[in-house]
Amino acid sequence: MSLRSQLLKGILEGCILSIIQQQPTYGYELSVKLQEFGLNDVSEGSIYPILLRLQKEKLIQGEMKKSESGPKRKYYYLTDEGYESLKQFIHHWTTIKQPVDNIIEKGGQIR
Repeated sequence: MSLRSQLLKGILEGCILSIIQQQPTYGYELSVKLQEFGLNDVSEGSIYPILLRLQKEKLIQGEMKKSESGPKRKYYYLTDEGYESLKQFIHHWTTIKQPVDNIIEKGGQIR
C-alpha cells in the first residue's frame, strides 16, 4: 500500500461524512464527488465497505429512493451521531493539518 493510500485511508471516512452532510448521496455519486475534489484514486469498491461500517456505527442511514434514470438507489443521510462524528473529525483534522503544514513550510525545499 502506498503512503498516499495509507494517509487517505485515515481521512476518507471524514471526507465521506462531509459530502453526505452537504446533501444526501448514493455510493456511485460519492465516488464521482471524491474524484471531482481530486481524490482520483478512490475506487467505488473502497467506498461501499466504509458506507457499511458507517451504517453499523449509526453515523449514517440509508434510504432507497426512486431514481430519475434507472433502478432505485440507496441514498445516505447523516444521523445525529454522524453530525457529531463529522464535527470531531473536523476538529481533529484542523489540529493536525496546521502543525503539519507549518513543519513542511519551515522545512523549505526538498533537496
